[in-house]
Amino acid sequence: MSAAGPDAVTPPGARADEHASPMRALFGATSELSQALSGFEARPGQVEMAEAVFAALSRDETLFVEAGTGTGKTLAYLLAAGLTHKKVVIATATNALLRQIVDKDAVIASRVLAARGIFPRIAEAKGLGNYLCLRRLGEARLAPGNPHAGDIGRIAEWSKSTARGDKSELSWLRDGASAWADVASSPDTRVGPLCEHHDECFVTRMRRDADAADVIVTNHHLFFADLALRRSGMAFSGALPAYDAVIFDEAHKIEDIATEFFGFSVSNAKLARLARDAKGTLVASGVPIADATRATDGLLRAGEQFFGALPRPSGAEERAVLRSDALPKAAKEAYFALDTGLELLTALALEKSAVGASERLAGRVDELRAMLARICDGGGAEERSGAVCWVQTAERSVSIGTSPVEIGPTLSRLLFERIPAVVLTSATLTTQKGTFDFLRDRLGAPPGSATLKVDSPFDYQTNAGLYVADDLPDPREPSYEVAAQKRSRELVALSGGGAFVLTTSHRMRAVLARGLEGHVAGELLVQGEMPKEELLRRFREREDNVLVATMGFWEGVDVRGRALRLVVLDKIPFAVPSDPLTVFRSARLEAEGKSPFADYALPEAALSLKQGFGRLIRSTTDAGVVAVLDPRLATKGYGKVLVRGLPNARRLSTLDEVGAFYATLLAPPAAC
Repeated sequence: MSAAGPDAVTPPGARADEHASPMRALFGATSELSQALSGFEARPGQVEMAEAVFAALSRDETLFVEAGTGTGKTLAYLLAAGLTHKKVVIATATNALLRQIVDKDAVIASRVLAARGIFPRIAEAKGLGNYLCLRRLGEARLAPGNPHAGDIGRIAEWSKSTARGDKSELSWLRDGASAWADVASSPDTRVGPLCEHHDECFVTRMRRDADAADVIVTNHHLFFADLALRRSGMAFSGALPAYDAVIFDEAHKIEDIATEFFGFSVSNAKLARLARDAKGTLVASGVPIADATRATDGLLRAGEQFFGALPRPSGAEERAVLRSDALPKAAKEAYFALDTGLELLTALALEKSAVGASERLAGRVDELRAMLARICDGGGAEERSGAVCWVQTAERSVSIGTSPVEIGPTLSRLLFERIPAVVLTSATLTTQKGTFDFLRDRLGAPPGSATLKVDSPFDYQTNAGLYVADDLPDPREPSYEVAAQKRSRELVALSGGGAFVLTTSHRMRAVLARGLEGHVAGELLVQGEMPKEELLRRFREREDNVLVATMGFWEGVDVRGRALRLVVLDKIPFAVPSDPLTVFRSARLEAEGKSPFADYALPEAALSLKQGFGRLIRSTTDAGVVAVLDPRLATKGYGKVLVRGLPNARRLSTLDEVGAFYATLLAPPAAC
């Protein structure tokens, strides 16, 4: 059922000490859990994981747990956390997963623990941008000519009745709505105890609840934002109270998210928000509207010239290395104009009493100036300090930033050396070699960290098929795209829809979506056309819909039943070799005598491939096919190694075999 690593945690029952585990009794056939959970099934792997987590928390150890899909890992670590009587932070990858933990799993865990006379207090904490700022709401309502006045008015009415001030309650508000950007809390706009709304502030309430809680459920972004602020000594701005232990769910995401928060970035969108906030703050503090408008409009013009003059990534790339000594002349001139505009804005803010919102605005402007200077006038200092500067383009924005090339040393110092107990769990923590070494080293975890691998209870050999299109051209060949379109249509026809078509780039998403137009019995849904949750809701409505999406849907998405019976993956998910972080990490590995491909690119791809495969089987009754359109998975030696790291699905070699699989396994039940 499970396999332990060479340094695996010893089962608590095997060594007699004061931390003997009480976990096993919670999971028996007649346990409180069996009474609290509808359709309860005894899962030995769940018990084994719960005991290991309880032991790690009790003994202040670091533990890695790969828990296959269907293990029941959330209840395992929630019950273990509740029994330790420690203050535990549970950090998961997204707000959607956070809500599932709080609204579903934590309710069950609380019921089970209550039957034992244990009543842990559970609170949730999200990033500040999820909460309404009452001060900014007041400023937005006073702002003259606000184009979002209608939405602001609806938000103001909601603010009178909401207890949490959480944006998720506003079902009518679309993702990325400008009105919310005008009124949301943020680290940049927080005034703290000096704010007239401090006592009734929703962020203040969230922090008070977290202070009083035994278990805090949050997301990775807030956890690492808090960790980064504590490193800088800005304890006031931290969102989380002191805690004894942290459990990371979806821990395979940690490196990317931590890298984001221990670097920084400046975008044209961030500059626009600053200008908008500055105008509101200046007017509210008594600056004439004409003066505030002149300053902020000038700032926006300078920003438009600066971001417009930056070098762009080439081809289909989204991000490229940016060196201050290689900035085009127009970008340098625009940078100096932008810096002057920011300096003038600071002076205007400080003309008023240097307290409260105006002081905070001045500090925010100075911080942004410092960021721009480090990137545009740093003379390569960032690169010498182990960071890389970059420019990135997206559909509607341009940004520049800097990121640490290696996050492991920072996490070793700030996370693993400071927090007594750290548990990291996910369905995908081991690489194609079957070990935890890659992530353990990348994250800077102690070399002797305990590990545990618990296999999924699902019968992949019976219920899942793996098809590799070994007759297609190499994805790097020009003929690949047309062939991939045709094969996607053939596969969707065999499954009758119910398909995720997942791509490794926005470009391939568009290519395969075009190829499927007019060939889907149900609705063809394409990422970007509507919010993610709405896409999933509509996908689940019928059994013949098809969804085409990029990497955001390779993980963290749960569709059960016949609605999803085919997952098409366009390529092996190798990182873009020209991405700045990949370039610099590869160079560092070469300097150490290691192979960038074998020691970095391949294990990264193995983790992502397992995540993509994991979309298919989410329950014991699910069945279907994962189809990979990349022939290298069958023809290259490394491809065969990657396949061995996937669940043991039935191998399907031809389209005829795929069709036969669907005809037998997924045939509708006979009528009585």
